[in-house]
Amino acid sequence: HIMGLIGKNGAGKSTTLKAILNMVPPESGRVTMFQKNFYQHEKECKQRIGVVFGGIDFYPLKKLSDIAAVTQKFYKNWDQEQYQKYIKRFALEESKKFKELSNGMKVKYLLALALSHHAELLILDEPTTGLDPKTRRDLWNAVTLLQKERGMTVFLTTHYMEEAAQADRVLVMSQGSVVMEGTPKEVFSQTEKVRSLRLDVPQAAELRDELVKAGIPMPEGIIDTGACAQALYELLK
Repeated sequence: HIMGLIGKNGAGKSTTLKAILNMVPPESGRVTMFQKNFYQHEKECKQRIGVVFGGIDFYPLKKLSDIAAVTQKFYKNWDQEQYQKYIKRFALEESKKFKELSNGMKVKYLLALALSHHAELLILDEPTTGLDPKTRRDLWNAVTLLQKERGMTVFLTTHYMEEAAQADRVLVMSQGSVVMEGTPKEVFSQTEKVRSLRLDVPQAAELRDELVKAGIPMPEGIIDTGACAQALYELLK
């Protein structure tokens, strides 16, 4: 299951994640994780989650092998075989320093660390920010494949609506509150409401709206290019 959290800059996405992880102490409320009160069982719960924050230099001068040696001390379930599997899968060289990696490879390395202790929940805070479109697609494909293989829950924040459109469920934040929630189709088919929150909609949904304005009878709820292409094909048959 993939949950996407979206909202304009300053809506509260990253602060929400940090409050969930007790990095920013919440003023009220509680977080239930793995059927437990997270704040009462923080150490236990953190053993079962992996976290990746995009755009952060993580021990920039250290070699990848040295970073792993530090990280594994925090996790009781650290699995060196799993770690090596992801290092090979992502074509990473452990002799390199973190700062020597491309931005895309940095995120892949952080993913390898986050998954090497059998995490059941993967939290991603804008992991593809600053990446070129091809690298962004490649990384997103890797995340969705990992989610299916491991059957884990992924909770991510993103500025890219095409990524949110591929989640199983989407939450939309504005001024610190959730103002929309539902499947991607339920959320993004409300194009005017989404735009009123100063957010983009997936390109396929935008194209669908423009075609309808031009008098072409396109079906509702189109949010991805495949569905848009299929609808156009049906009209042209």
